[in-house]
Amino acid sequence: MDTNTIPWGPIRSILTQNFSFGGIKEIIGYTNIDMSSLSNLEQKSQGGATKSQLLSAIDSQVKSISEKNLSTIASICCEEMLIRKPELSGELERVFSRVGWKFSNSCLLPLDIFDMSELNDIPENAHEDIRKAACRLRDGDLSGSLSASCGAVDSVTVDIYNKFNLGDPHKSSFQERINKSIKAIGVKDELIQELIDLKWSESEYKPLSQNLVGSLNQAAFIMQKLRSSMGDVHGTKPVVAALVYDSIKWSLLLLRLLIPRK
Repeated sequence: MDTNTIPWGPIRSILTQNFSFGGIKEIIGYTNIDMSSLSNLEQKSQGGATKSQLLSAIDSQVKSISEKNLSTIASICCEEMLIRKPELSGELERVFSRVGWKFSNSCLLPLDIFDMSELNDIPENAHEDIRKAACRLRDGDLSGSLSASCGAVDSVTVDIYNKFNLGDPHKSSFQERINKSIKAIGVKDELIQELIDLKWSESEYKPLSQNLVGSLNQAAFIMQKLRSSMGDVHGTKPVVAALVYDSIKWSLLLLRLLIPRK
């Protein structure tokens, strides 16, 4: 991802329209922008600097900042703006969505990483880890992203183990925890019943349900294997990077299914 994709322009415009010269300096001061280079820019009754000049000076630094640092600066600016003016939430949503971004829980994310509306379909205790997974994936931290997405599944399976008295979850492998949780909450049985309600015959629904459970088991194995060898997941090879990304998407699929029905 090129640093030019970080939506600094919309942030700059919102700062200009909604904050004073001093307010902009205060917000920027919470980031790692070099404030000493802005020290000569002061607002005075006559002959002082303007907001435009202040932001132009900030722009000159933004051009040379790395993608990861710029995304951090952008997220901090959004967070500080909303602390001061919560009513700007809708405006941030509007301007970011037009350029393919979203600000969610102190994290600025490209919309094509995750559709955050998917959080509505997964257990609430998995939300924070999924947001972390999205942020780390955005920053190129593939191992950290995979770790967070596995952590989201861990949180949910621990709850299922406790609810259905399945034993000590920490004595089971990641794959085993998923399989036992899926069985405990009746994912396969519910699917079969829904297909029967749709007038599917046994010869139709049986192979589908078997293959679904089998594919979930395979996805769990791949995630478990990658997680156990986290030190080798650097994303330097396209195939590995794609596999990590797919694993994170699988975690969302698993989480949508891991909602107790009984």
